[in-house]
Amino acid sequence: MRYHLLVPTDFSENAWSAALYALKLYANKPCTFYFSHAWTFLNSGSRTHISQSYIDPLIEEAKAQLEAVKEKAKQESSNNDHEFETIFSFGSLMDSIEFANKEHNIDLVVMGTKGATGAKKLFLGSNAVTVINRVRRAPLLLVPKKSRYETPKKILFPTAFNRFFGEEIKRVKQLAELHLSSIDILHINKKETLSEIQNSNLESLKTELEDFDLNFNWMSDYNSKAIAITDFIKDNDINILAMINYEHSFIENLVKEPIIKKLGFHSKIPFMIIPRID
Repeated sequence: MRYHLLVPTDFSENAWSAALYALKLYANKPCTFYFSHAWTFLNSGSRTHISQSYIDPLIEEAKAQLEAVKEKAKQESSNNDHEFETIFSFGSLMDSIEFANKEHNIDLVVMGTKGATGAKKLFLGSNAVTVINRVRRAPLLLVPKKSRYETPKKILFPTAFNRFFGEEIKRVKQLAELHLSSIDILHINKKETLSEIQNSNLESLKTELEDFDLNFNWMSDYNSKAIAITDFIKDNDINILAMINYEHSFIENLVKEPIIKKLGFHSKIPFMIIPRID
């Protein structure tokens, strides 16, 4: 299988950290990496006319920067089955991602996040939140600022077992297959409290993941899912967090509240968000 990865970049350190993570995560797999940049000119003086002769050099500079990122990524890769392309577009980041998804059948979008910094403890940043809310074609892997790559030996998949696991679970399986990772299933409640439907979904999940090193975990002494997940990650040396973005899910609540200190969610590891399939 050849993977198609989209790596949007604004030429920042965060974006390059995400690119490096993607290169290492897929180091031994045939891949095409698409480095994309969405160029927008913001004119703070709305009544001031800006000539095309001023704008054109800025566009050319951005194109050159994008090409430089691609060449830098080539130097980092030692896999002859890695291919590198650039996508330069005008408009919003979201438009650029949606275009790439349609044109190139993207398997994963990899983005850097700001990390919990500053007085407001911003976790994601407005761009990442927009992408989480609107991307429906491919999973999104958010890589925290200055995240150091570690071979993902352990993947955490929290679930309430409220829904049947369909096509979405294939994304977790593909992630685990990259490095033969074990999968920790986390339910934040007691096993004895599961309904008949939840137990049915639990059994279907066991069947779906029977070929993997699978561990089931139950945490009942937490009022906050965010704190439970954070503590489990820390106590069990988890390398990647993966969740499905269902309607009214934990993820939906997370992106509505930018002050991470209030939520108690401090993710220092990559976070894969899998879009629900309606």
